[in-house]
Amino acid sequence: MQQFIISYTFTEGSEEEWHATIAKFIQNLETHPELKGRISYRCLKAKGGLDYYHLATVADEEVGKILGAQDFFKSYTAETERVGGGSVRVTPLELVAETAPLGV
Repeated sequence: MQQFIISYTFTEGSEEEWHATIAKFIQNLETHPELKGRISYRCLKAKGGLDYYHLATVADEEVGKILGAQDFFKSYTAETERVGGGSVRVTPLELVAETAPLGV
């Protein structure tokens, strides 16, 4: 598995519209026949602020290639750059240690 954090400060447009765009992107991930169940994606926002953090986990490199070829991903990436004022950081993460999943 590969994990990434995408971070930026929201600078452009309506947050309400941006949240709807994020929800649509997640819906696309969950309904795409080759991606469904192979990507975990969460978007979080700093409480009371404009800093956003997207946590993405992909099952394998093939998933990243499939996702990268999708028009909905290309337009979402461009929109993320726009609302982030052109300053979006994508950082690959490396797991050091973790607890058991919640509810286990």
